Amino acid sequence: MSEINEIKAFIGSELKTFESYFKNAVKTKVALLDIVTNYIIRRKGKQIRPMLVFLSAKLNGQINESTYVAATLIELLHTASLVHDDVVDDAEKRRGFFSVNALWKSKVAVLTGDYFLSKGLLTAIQNKEYELLEIVSDAVKQMAEGELIQIEKSGKLNITEEVYFDIITKKTASLIASCTATGAKSAGANPETVEDLKLFGKYAGIAFQIKDDLFDYEKTNMTGKPTGNDIKEKKMTLPLIYALNHCEHFERRKILHIISQSKKSHDKVVEVVDFVKSKGGLDYSENKMNEFKQMALDMLQKHPDSPAKTNLTALVNYIAVRNI
Repeated sequence: MSEINEIKAFIGSELKTFESYFKNAVKTKVALLDIVTNYIIRRKGKQIRPMLVFLSAKLNGQINESTYVAATLIELLHTASLVHDDVVDDAEKRRGFFSVNALWKSKVAVLTGDYFLSKGLLTAIQNKEYELLEIVSDAVKQMAEGELIQIEKSGKLNITEEVYFDIITKKTASLIASCTATGAKSAGANPETVEDLKLFGKYAGIAFQIKDDLFDYEKTNMTGKPTGNDIKEKKMTLPLIYALNHCEHFERRKILHIISQSKKSHDKVVEVVDFVKSKGGLDYSENKMNEFKQMALDMLQKHPDSPAKTNLTALVNYIAVRNI
C-alpha cells in the first residue's frame, strides 16, 4: 500500500477538498437515503478515479473548480453504477462489506443508485460544465451497453476474446478514460491532448480490469483457496477464454458443462481454476495486462517530465501489481 499512499500524499490537499465536495453533493433531508449514503461514503474505496482526474489535470495545468466538479461527477456516477451492479449481480458483498442491496434490498438500492446518478448530472449542469458532462455521459452509456452484452453472451457461454475486450472497454475502461479526459479538459488542455489522455485512460482501464479478472484465480479467501466468484457467476473472463481456446474438444465440453451449472461445488470451481492454470490462461492474461499497461505508459511519453507524470506512471504500475 506504500505506493498508493505516496501518490495520495502528492495530491493530499486536493483529495481532502474533494471529499467535502462529494459529501455536499449527496446531502439529503430524506432520513433513509441519508443513512444509506453515509454507509456508502464510510466504505469508499482507494479513490483511484478521483486520483486520475487530479493527476491528469496537474499534468496539463492547474487544478481548479472544474477539476473538482469533474472528480465529483465521476465519483457520483461510479458509485451509482456500483450500487446498480450489486442489484444486477445479486451481490451480497462490496469491498468486504455488505452491499446496499444486501442490507436494504433491491428497491432501496436501485433508488439510491438513481439518486447518485441524478446528483451527478445536476452537479455538472449547475456548474455549467456541459463538456465534462458529455464526456462522462458517453462513458455511462458504454457501461450499460457493456453490461448488457456480457449478460447476453454469458447465457450462451460463447464469448470470444474480441467480445471480451469490447465488454471490458465499455464496462470498465470507458469510465477510467473519462477520468483522465475530464481531468485534462478541466485544466484547459487542447482537444488533441484530451483525446490522448482519454486513450491513456482506456489502456490503463483495460489493464485494471484484466488484473481484476486474475484475482478470481489468484486471490484467496479464508480457506486459502481461490474465490472463483466469476466462475460461479458464469462470467467468461480472459484467463478462461484463452484456456478454452487451447484445449481438446472433450476438455472444453467438460469445463463448459461445469460452468453452465447454476450451483457449483467448491471442488468443481477448483477444477476449473486448475484447468485454466494448466492451459496457461493466467500467464497469457498477465502478459496482455502488461501490454496494455505499457501502451498507457507510452501515451504519457508525449508529456514532459513532471511530478504529475511521475505519479501517473506510478499509479498505472500500481494498477498492475495491486493485491485487491
